[in-house]
Amino acid sequence: MDAVVLIGDGEAAWLKPHPLRAAILGELHARPFTPLALPSRILHFGFDTSGARAQADRANLVELCTSRGLTPPAAAEKHHRAPFGTTILRWEQHSEFTTYTWEMPADDGGIPFHPDAASLATPMRLLPQPGPLLVAIDLQLLAEDAPRTAPERLFDRASLAVAENSDGRAVYATDFQPGPSGFVRILVIDRGMDAERAGALVQRVIEVETYRMLALLGLPEAQRLAPSIAASERWLVEVTEEMRRTNDLASNHKLLDELTALAAEVEAGAAASVFRFGASRAYEEIVEQRLQTIGERKVGGLPTWTSFLARRMKPALRTCVTIENRQSSLSLKLARAANLLRTRVDVELEQQNQELLKSMNARTRLQLRLQTTVEGLSVAAITYYVVGLFGYLVKAAHDSGRMMTEPSIVTASFVPIAAFAIWWTVRRIRKKHIAGED
Repeated sequence: MDAVVLIGDGEAAWLKPHPLRAAILGELHARPFTPLALPSRILHFGFDTSGARAQADRANLVELCTSRGLTPPAAAEKHHRAPFGTTILRWEQHSEFTTYTWEMPADDGGIPFHPDAASLATPMRLLPQPGPLLVAIDLQLLAEDAPRTAPERLFDRASLAVAENSDGRAVYATDFQPGPSGFVRILVIDRGMDAERAGALVQRVIEVETYRMLALLGLPEAQRLAPSIAASERWLVEVTEEMRRTNDLASNHKLLDELTALAAEVEAGAAASVFRFGASRAYEEIVEQRLQTIGERKVGGLPTWTSFLARRMKPALRTCVTIENRQSSLSLKLARAANLLRTRVDVELEQQNQELLKSMNARTRLQLRLQTTVEGLSVAAITYYVVGLFGYLVKAAHDSGRMMTEPSIVTASFVPIAAFAIWWTVRRIRKKHIAGED
């Protein structure tokens, strides 16, 4: 009903909305920034909930909220906030993962990452694990005057990345390494932000680390496919070399079968990895967009998050792009080689068919000659029997005195007449049969 537009008074003045209008309007407000007070501690978890796990996770969250008298998420809701005492849960469900973010006040003593995140993560036990864990972040938001907040003392100097936001009112740092409890620790130092600005910065920083992890999921897939792609490329070279040496039809048929099987294997690998590589590119773009929105500035001589990730993360993602391009190129080369080989097989089959037609024509001519010979012999044989029968009649007529001419003369005179009549009859019968076949 919220998506209805009125152009007057009364129910009849409603304009019927598009069924997706409310969802589209709400998408811009689905994940609002939440204000954060100083000091704060945020524990963020990201789980793989692809497939049926997403529905089971939603059902578990609804059951937890209902059991505690809290408002559960609506059926189509992808974002939900629920208070658990002084701790606030922010739940977000995405296409292939779900995040749980627990926001809690930090110790006023201001000691970074104390107590340990493992002792603060017990609220996560209220729910069954939604799926395999991908992301675990321990973020602390402290004031600039808090003690012992120097990033060089808290993180590994070799992989430390520190930056200021665009107006210099915050510094954030991490070494992207899991701590003793397995959490990647991030420190955000406030230099005068208001609560809304602090919430926005913290959410963007968390999203950078979350989508960084998701983007790198394509690397193991690329590493898994690399040996098979390399082997297929080598085999394709061998096949093309053998194609140059092979001319007989049986060998070409064998090579074509092998090429088809290899092409099917390559296409299966590409189909299985297309989503993962596409998702990695999309997640990488989100990471870059979040860092651009923050507007990083260098702090001292330390690398910013952008420069650090460009040096450490970009090569891994380029590996994914390279493997994807090699898959595409290999598939195209296999298709061309198969088409070339298929053309060669077709040409050889046509040549064989032409040879077969030639042999059939020669066989037909031979049969025609044999048929003509047989017809001539049959005319002679039939003429012989007809003349013989006619001779008996002539002899009988001569012996009875009805015919005075010598029987042999009459019989000899009848021979050409009988031969012509029989030849004409046989030819007419043959023409009639040929016309019936046509």
